[in-house]
Amino acid sequence: MYIAEIRIENFRLFGSAARAFHLPLNPGLTALVGENDAGKTAIIDALRLVLGTRDQDMLRVDPVDFHQSAPDAERADQIAIRLTFRGLTVADRGAFAEFLTYESVGEQLETALIVTWIAKRNVKEGSSRRVLPPEWRTGAKGDGPLMDLGARSLLTATYLRPLRDAERAMRAGRGSRLSQILQHTAEIRNTGVGFDRNANPPVEPKDLSVLGLGDYASYLFGESEGIKQARTRLNEEYLAPLSFADDLLIARIGVAGAQEDNLRLRQLLEKLELALTASADADSTHNRGLGSNNLLYMACELLLLAAENDGFPLLLIEEPEAHLHPQRQLRLMSFLQAQASKPRADGQKIQIIVTTHSPNLASDLQLDNLALIEGGRAFPLCRGKTQLSASDYRFLERFLDVTKANLFFARAVMIVEGDAETILMPVVAKLLKRDFHEYGVSLVNVGGVGLGRYARIFMRENPESDGEIGIPVACVTDMDVMPDMAPWIVGKLEPGQPVPARPPSRRQWRIKADLPGEKLAQRRAERRAKASGQRVETFVSDEWTLEYDLAFHGLGRQVYRGASLALADDALNGGSAVQAEVVAAADAAYQALAEAGHDRETLSSHIYALFEAEGASKAIAAQYLAELLEKEVKAGTLTALALRQLLPPYVVAAIAHVTAPFLAPEPNGAGAPGPAAAA
Repeated sequence: MYIAEIRIENFRLFGSAARAFHLPLNPGLTALVGENDAGKTAIIDALRLVLGTRDQDMLRVDPVDFHQSAPDAERADQIAIRLTFRGLTVADRGAFAEFLTYESVGEQLETALIVTWIAKRNVKEGSSRRVLPPEWRTGAKGDGPLMDLGARSLLTATYLRPLRDAERAMRAGRGSRLSQILQHTAEIRNTGVGFDRNANPPVEPKDLSVLGLGDYASYLFGESEGIKQARTRLNEEYLAPLSFADDLLIARIGVAGAQEDNLRLRQLLEKLELALTASADADSTHNRGLGSNNLLYMACELLLLAAENDGFPLLLIEEPEAHLHPQRQLRLMSFLQAQASKPRADGQKIQIIVTTHSPNLASDLQLDNLALIEGGRAFPLCRGKTQLSASDYRFLERFLDVTKANLFFARAVMIVEGDAETILMPVVAKLLKRDFHEYGVSLVNVGGVGLGRYARIFMRENPESDGEIGIPVACVTDMDVMPDMAPWIVGKLEPGQPVPARPPSRRQWRIKADLPGEKLAQRRAERRAKASGQRVETFVSDEWTLEYDLAFHGLGRQVYRGASLALADDALNGGSAVQAEVVAAADAAYQALAEAGHDRETLSSHIYALFEAEGASKAIAAQYLAELLEKEVKAGTLTALALRQLLPPYVVAAIAHVTAPFLAPEPNGAGAPGPAAAA
């Protein structure tokens, strides 16, 4: 049995009707990802309210938990949380027989358990009780029998809270979580024999059960010479003088304990603690940090879930990555996936639902196991829910690494294809008063391949019914069509060499002459369409590449400086060149080109030749260019508005898409203020 569907109405940020929360779940492991305050903890708390937890930690609904659609709006009167359980075993159908719902699926009749938890605000004036006692209703419409406490106890979940104190949970003490876990393990309950003081020959202590060891210890206490002497003295010197001939007062000293086996076992187990050792043979504990003790705690909870033969096997974990370094996080997630796929003795598998803010964990999971929580809505990333193809899923399972998985936790995402864009875009955005950090933008470099594959993660297959993911995504890519004169300038062709036809030649590069008429615009439209739709938009370079476009639209001198510094980088780092001298030489060379009377395409091609013909690193040049622009803005020689007017339009549009629109300049030339600062 597993939870196949969660529906939440009017609980915290979740509204009603179209704004109600709905999440379908698959068996096994599901990770809820998303930024802070998206609703992940609210989902876990909703499950806790309906199911209860094995640690008997009570979660009570409060008036502030009732949804409020606006700050000045009246709170909702009723919270409804509905869980649909499927995959019921024969034992499940027997245990919940009177509460089951029978559904027709095609020609088959399927059995489901549907539980609706309802809490109502007390609107009576003068009443001290602000929330009425909740009800657990069954049936498809919540009109079936009320579920009693006995039935509800079979649905309790195991819950591991965030920032949990694992060391405390594993410590000895009355009602300790460790004793609760161990008490239900078959090895503890069923291994060994009881103690019989009259057995002949006597049973070896190592063959005794836990209860037998407790009885044996009590016997040994009673046989202790010290205790015997204390008992004798108490009886002869103190109680005998107080006794009557027919009413003797006689004391016994023994180990206190309950008579009933379950209580005796619990009392014994409450004396145990669990700690990590340095090795398998070590008797002493080994001091470990919070992370290692958390792993120990989770291992114990999973031990209990796997050992049980009844009850609902559900594990809820908030932030399993707490206190764990990245490699441990990956080990943990692999372990959880393995546990979720392994059947218990009763044939059921453990369902695990986790919330996480860790790109490490998200990157180690298949997309089928992820659900993006955004704006109080759930967007499962499994097959059939996104526009990803089967090939996309296979690709992303291999190449969606930690650096790219941060897109699951962003308010906006920019996907780029190169290191230069990765370096430049955040700097340019900051100089335009659109700091990516302030707007929660994640920048993902896909390295020239798979841009559309990553973008389609955010595109729903059925947006009309499922809604659109509200996260704006900008994909930035090159046009990759050079001006007609560029091949000879950038070294693609020798002077006088004709452009080879495509086909039959195998040249990969294109010039504008290859795309006459509307074909150039058609190519741009096709590149945009590969990864555009809903809140995803592709921004194609206006001319050729980022570096060329920067030069073409007004930053020619700065690009020339950056490329020249990149060419001299080794010499600069080695101390054989001086940056000021390199910049001065670059300015002189650029000035000569500018005064040669070239048109914009030719001039920009000569600048771009520093990359294509001379081999300047685009990444290193981008780093130098970013520093040069920052210095100009800091010195006041370049304003945010002036920089915006010098940038390629597609760069400005991409930044605006993931941050905020730029307002038009005022007639006096001043920049209009944006939401973060003046534009």
